[in-house]
Amino acid sequence: MSGSLEITILSAEDLRVNQKSIKKNAFVTVKTDGSSAVRTTRMDVDGGSYPSWNEKVIMEVPFHATFISLEVNYKAMMGIISVGVSRIPISDIVGGYVPQNQVQFLSYRLWGNKGKRNGVINFSVRVKIPEISLAKGDPVAGNRSNSVATGIPINWI
Repeated sequence: MSGSLEITILSAEDLRVNQKSIKKNAFVTVKTDGSSAVRTTRMDVDGGSYPSWNEKVIMEVPFHATFISLEVNYKAMMGIISVGVSRIPISDIVGGYVPQNQVQFLSYRLWGNKGKRNGVINFSVRVKIPEISLAKGDPVAGNRSNSVATGIPINWI
């Protein structure tokens, strides 16, 4: 079983490689520890000190997953280089007192390969509520009525 997260990758700030600002060709990969699925944004070819994407990705997240990873990369002449990674606990997104289906705007620190701070990633996330229902006329909990049941997995609340 799994749930879905709608993640909109907005922008990044203060990205550097070897003390030099990233000017263009940055992109973001999104993945979770509970799945092999990877989503990637388009490359920001316009450049500038603050790359922006404003791109929405849908991630199926297994219920046993504990975090999602957002990794900023950029394409250099020598290949793809990782700028930084942020691992966001799933509990930061689905736990607490956020109303269901509510959009949250978050900013997390990116950490480079050597464990040093390397910028910030800005994104929004919304838990997509699964709709589980029985077809009209199917018995609900042993009842022979024409009621329809809708449920939400309790560990996503």
